Amino acid sequence: MKKRLLLIALALPLMLAATFVNKEKTNDGWVDLFNGKDFKGWKKRGGEAEYKIEGDAIVGYTKLGTPNTFLCTEKNYTDFIFEVEFMVNPLLNSGIQIRSNSLKEYRDGRVHGYQIEIDPSPRAFSGGIYDEARRGWLNPLTRNEEGRKAFKVGGWNKYRVEAIGNTIRTWVNGVQCANLVDDMTAEGFIALQVHGVGKDTEKDGITVKWKNIRIKTENLEEERWTPDPTVEEWNYVANTLTEWEKKKGWKMLWDGKTADGWRSVKGDKFPEKGWEMKDGVLTVLESGGGEAAHGGDIITKDTYSSFDLKIEFKITEGANSGIKYFVDPELNKGSGSAIGLEYQVLDDKVHPDASKGVSGNRQLAGLYDLIAPTNLSVPGRKKNFRGIGEWNQARIIVRGNHIEHWLNGDKVVEYERNTQMYRALVAYSKYSKWPHFGESKAGHILLQDHGNTVSFRSIKIREL
Repeated sequence: MKKRLLLIALALPLMLAATFVNKEKTNDGWVDLFNGKDFKGWKKRGGEAEYKIEGDAIVGYTKLGTPNTFLCTEKNYTDFIFEVEFMVNPLLNSGIQIRSNSLKEYRDGRVHGYQIEIDPSPRAFSGGIYDEARRGWLNPLTRNEEGRKAFKVGGWNKYRVEAIGNTIRTWVNGVQCANLVDDMTAEGFIALQVHGVGKDTEKDGITVKWKNIRIKTENLEEERWTPDPTVEEWNYVANTLTEWEKKKGWKMLWDGKTADGWRSVKGDKFPEKGWEMKDGVLTVLESGGGEAAHGGDIITKDTYSSFDLKIEFKITEGANSGIKYFVDPELNKGSGSAIGLEYQVLDDKVHPDASKGVSGNRQLAGLYDLIAPTNLSVPGRKKNFRGIGEWNQARIIVRGNHIEHWLNGDKVVEYERNTQMYRALVAYSKYSKWPHFGESKAGHILLQDHGNTVSFRSIKIREL
């Protein structure tokens, strides 16, 4: 017996050491952000919703008449991998902030930054990336149907967020949802949001719960998950192409510096006045609102047939411009703009043209004078316009006769040209005098000079 006890005594330190090593290997650098007992390391900001600890979970309770409330880590994080499990009442929208901040100089301390969406509504954008109190949606799930199916309404869900460099990727229950490239904010806190519910008494006191909250900040490359190649990448770094974009066939249509690839619609050279290239931004300058009366329109030297075009634009108050495609510079040799199908760029609130035409068919992102824009991606919601002085993204997708207009990730126009319905629209428009308007197999892409200050950048295209 003594010999047996001696062997156990000698073996016990080795067993404990092995247990310790295995534990360290299992943790592998992960750190729990919630100790299960109190809110040490956390700070509440924003509204007055209540947070409680119930069992192994943090539980947020909505409160009437208070704005969004955030339980924030006291520590800021730069590069990390973050995991959490959560359950939300199906009536409540919520989110998880990452790389977020609360600064006195920004809207008097309002919490702002990247938010990983929690969305049990039929819209189903859970795992998408929203820029809280800044730009709005950066990576909605309008183009990721598999991602929209990943969230389990009424049950526990698991999120994984990889924020490394300027790339943020998200997974919901193991399904990749977002793939964002953005360089606006590199560091900030993590926060658990209880969304404001206004005066909706039905939503008073309902809950969102979080548990198993952990983060890893070292040796991240070995821990990264392989991204799903079918999940589209959303790149907001100005005038750049990522490796993903290059593999998908994207190329810059404007290099951010020179006039290469562009010319005046009425000449072989780029206009000598009316346009400015500065700090990676291409701007048509104010000249009193006249149509092609100063520097004039510019077009690509090449022509395109089936393509996917992205352009970021920024308008000033009351501004008017447009992005035209299938442009034939020979159609209009006189004054005014060149003729082509037009993605309208307009200040709908101030410019009088917004109320002309038929039922809004001259408004921002519409097919000018033919089809009014409406949110086709999320029916019932308004257009996703970020505002005057903010960068917005126009997207035009052409596959033969099928054409789509997108605005900041939402589809707003869809039509088939060269059809009876299309020709009927043209017949009742200002283009009726142009035979076979918009029906050519290929054409130039045009940026319009309408005499107002409008800026463009990140102009990129891939041929389909």
